[in-house]
Amino acid sequence: MKIKVMLVDDHLVVLRGLRFFLNTQPDIEVVGEVDNGSLVLKKYEELRPDVVLMDLMMPVMDGIEATKQLNELYPGVKVVVLTSYSDQDHVIPALQAGAAGYQLKDIDPDELVKTIRAAYAGEKHLHPKATHLLLTEMNHNQEKESSRTVLYKLTTREKDVLYQVTLGKSNKEIAADLYISEKTVKTHVSNILSKLQVHDRTQAAIYAMKEQLFKDHSI
Repeated sequence: MKIKVMLVDDHLVVLRGLRFFLNTQPDIEVVGEVDNGSLVLKKYEELRPDVVLMDLMMPVMDGIEATKQLNELYPGVKVVVLTSYSDQDHVIPALQAGAAGYQLKDIDPDELVKTIRAAYAGEKHLHPKATHLLLTEMNHNQEKESSRTVLYKLTTREKDVLYQVTLGKSNKEIAADLYISEKTVKTHVSNILSKLQVHDRTQAAIYAMKEQLFKDHSI
């Protein structure tokens, strides 16, 4: 059986070129083409393609929104993004919307075919630039999660004391504000330094502010 592919792009030359090339592949058949994301939602039920080859920048509805809605309406849909954009503002949202592949329009045609076949088989095939951005985003999220995990090691009272420290208050002032003794404050500060693995209260304050641990004041 051939892989049924639907083309979504607002450039007629691109559509014709893709149709001609993909129809030369023995295992691929182009079953339809539309020029915006809104139309793909209307035609998908009728055509039932195995893979949707989706541009991102289109009138009426862009490819990211179309990919998101397709995944909501048809769980398991295989959308391969084919675009000219390789920046974070396009790659990450497209993958978050559920794209099964991400390629740039300057790739080797054979690589595009591999991506379509991979998506059909349930595998993700990404352009190296997209892969790099995805890994960077994952590492950034892990670093953010790590900083939050450190904060969660603190007790509620230690969080209160650390917040007061970020405001530049002395132990005496903290004790007065929190209605505890200075000795208790010193104990809490000592525990905070140990858990944050810093040497003094200034470093603790800098750490908390750098990681924006109290930016929403909800912790």
